[in-house]
Amino acid sequence: MKDYTFDDYRKYFEEHMLDFLPEIDHKSITLYDSMKYSLSAGGKRIRPVLLLAACEFCGGTMEEAIPYACALEYIHTYSLIHDDLPCMDNDDLRRGIPTNHKVYGDAVATLAGDGLQSAAFEAMHKDMLMYFDDPAALNRRVRACYEISKGSGCRGIVAGQIADMEAEDKNCSRELLDYIHITKTAALIIAAVRAGAQLGGADSETLEALTIYAENLGLAFQIRDDILDVTGEESTLGKKTGADAQNSKATYPAVVGLDESNARLTELTQTAIDALRDYYDNAELFVELAKVLEIRGN
Repeated sequence: MKDYTFDDYRKYFEEHMLDFLPEIDHKSITLYDSMKYSLSAGGKRIRPVLLLAACEFCGGTMEEAIPYACALEYIHTYSLIHDDLPCMDNDDLRRGIPTNHKVYGDAVATLAGDGLQSAAFEAMHKDMLMYFDDPAALNRRVRACYEISKGSGCRGIVAGQIADMEAEDKNCSRELLDYIHITKTAALIIAAVRAGAQLGGADSETLEALTIYAENLGLAFQIRDDILDVTGEESTLGKKTGADAQNSKATYPAVVGLDESNARLTELTQTAIDALRDYYDNAELFVELAKVLEIRGN
């Protein structure tokens, strides 16, 4: 694995982030503007960076992974646009700026999300079309696309969103809470790592280690989000705090309290790091990211 930092990967991603958006007829330019608005709003870019880094970790390159990293961020951004809609979480701020529907209206925001989702699959399939004469390379790309498809669908973020909505105003079990967090948040983080690993040609042992890392990182990430909604500052987070309690959301602090939430966060972070112990010399980026995400917002 090359000695790239998180910021190196993020910079490369952001230089190419809009490259794989389809050309949109000027008569529909509002759609493009709305899609670009949310894509360009900033963010940590954790998912595309994880995909790029996992690909190189397993022997691939950033160049071959970038269409899939962009596709993943398109899907993540579409999910945020829809998540913020009045019929979902009804949020006014995202990444420190007005949410998409506050700028473009509910209908355009819905269509922008739809457009980003379809653009993601167009980007991946367009890349695959270039490898029909290289079955091994095509196989890796099909597997990567499958990982992203699984994480973004009715076994991933869509399932998590409906479970999250239906758990509002109810006594939520720890089991259901973990299901919500794993599907709604961890699913795309797992997809990022596994898709990158598939593109890089990972062996089964490395793929399993990276999967354990991603599962624990993804759940830890959402627990930290839950905690920050209680203890964080709006100016730092770029979104309103206290919204989970106001909307009677099922969260770790609500179900088990802040102390146990913090203990679980620490446990998951350490488990993620331990999963890559055998690869430690080459896994510094993954280890450091887990540590940074554990304390983000402090």
